[in-house]
Amino acid sequence: MQAYTGRMSHRVEECIREAADAVLDCQALLITAGAGMGVDSGLPDFRGDEGFWRAYPPMKKIGVSFVDMANPAWFDRDPSLAWGFYGHRLNLYRDTRPHDGFRILHRWCRTKPAGAFIFTSNVDGHFQRAGFNASRVLECHGSIHHLQCSSACQSEIWDADDCTVTVDHETFRAAPPYPQCPNCGAVARPNVLMFGDWSWVPHRSHDQESRFSSWLRATDGLQTTVVELGAGTAVPTVRLTSEDVARRPRTTLVRINPREAHGPPGVIGIPTGAFDALRRIDDELSL
Repeated sequence: MQAYTGRMSHRVEECIREAADAVLDCQALLITAGAGMGVDSGLPDFRGDEGFWRAYPPMKKIGVSFVDMANPAWFDRDPSLAWGFYGHRLNLYRDTRPHDGFRILHRWCRTKPAGAFIFTSNVDGHFQRAGFNASRVLECHGSIHHLQCSSACQSEIWDADDCTVTVDHETFRAAPPYPQCPNCGAVARPNVLMFGDWSWVPHRSHDQESRFSSWLRATDGLQTTVVELGAGTAVPTVRLTSEDVARRPRTTLVRINPREAHGPPGVIGIPTGAFDALRRIDDELSL
């Protein structure tokens, strides 16, 4: 067992060095990130029902899973519970400081002649808070820091900066008044793509997708490195995007994931948490 552990440790060190070379040599850098990116900041990743219920114990009592809870129907059916869940997350993301791995990535991105782009399924807004240019961030599932009408009476999206939600941490229910649509007065909701979501207003994310596509066209044929962080297979949007970009010539995929670091041929898989891998790669770059 000790010899096996030693071989694994040696292989991880090799991958760290390979990743450092890929980051150093590239002209363009794509950062892709899933829920695991926020774990080192202290955020829950809702891995499986048990992970969700550890973060939200009252949901276990009523038998509501994360997939059940992340459904827009709750804003009509039970806005207290809906805004208890999303209000708690909004407050948590506001109060949580992005970990130093974001700072490391930001420094790497600034050195690339063709620039960098961020593709993330996270709705926490932490890349923008960490100083990344908002015009170079694609939030494929939307943002909890933006609101829309729950009935989609119009296509307006507005900032949640003035949104205040009081949540009882014992019951995870929100106290009224709930955020409202300024147009029709219905309950507002986060501009987040949920499960079974036919009322999501997508144009903000579509604008981001357009800028991402333009960046990909501008960097086609350049030496590119994709650094993927904490993106699992349960909701594979981020992994599929990473692998799609990595099919381009002269592109290397670095996949950082403590449980699912495997990938297509040529992937540099690092089976650790996001911050640990970024710190070690950065240390290698400093040698």
